[in-house]
Amino acid sequence: MFHNQCLPVYAVSLLPSNLRQTEALRTMPSDLTRSADFEQLALPLFASLYNHAHWLTRNQAEAEDLVQETFTKALRAFDSFQAGTNFKAWIFRILRNTFLTTRAGIAAARTVFLEDHPDTDTTASGPTPEDILLRLDNQAAIRTALEQLQPQLREVLLLCDVEEIKYKDIALILDVPIGTVMSRISRARRTLRQLLQPHLGESL
Repeated sequence: MFHNQCLPVYAVSLLPSNLRQTEALRTMPSDLTRSADFEQLALPLFASLYNHAHWLTRNQAEAEDLVQETFTKALRAFDSFQAGTNFKAWIFRILRNTFLTTRAGIAAARTVFLEDHPDTDTTASGPTPEDILLRLDNQAAIRTALEQLQPQLREVLLLCDVEEIKYKDIALILDVPIGTVMSRISRARRTLRQLLQPHLGESL
């Protein structure tokens, strides 16, 4: 799997220097601070949520608004969260569902993805994505390759290999069968390898 330290270009640095957890809290309803349990679970995910929101919206201001609305909705629905279950998957699902109500999200939902098919082989031969990233010290190339992926493939790859969310939870976030998740991850990894091949030479 990818690890966050290997991918600072899109796992961390998309967060604007002037946007921090405290800034987000000040812009959200005052009742956000009423639940210490919610803060303890949600605030460590702030950068990850913003990063994913930025990839979904492709716009800094819209990503900030999306994260803010996600935090607000998540707090209001926090009573429905079952302690001991995966809070990260729960709040990422809220983020995605909130995105789907935006203009960009509505447009994305109308785009039919026709390439889903049974393909659960996620152990394709050749270097793993982690091997590639450890060998490739070119973050601009990595980000460019990610931008060239189809949105559905990029999203599932980020959830799996950056956020390290399990397949079953990704299926819940995306509201698709787990087999579809596995198929998309397999195809996304293969496509990413192909896109990065010119930067790695014939050894890939």
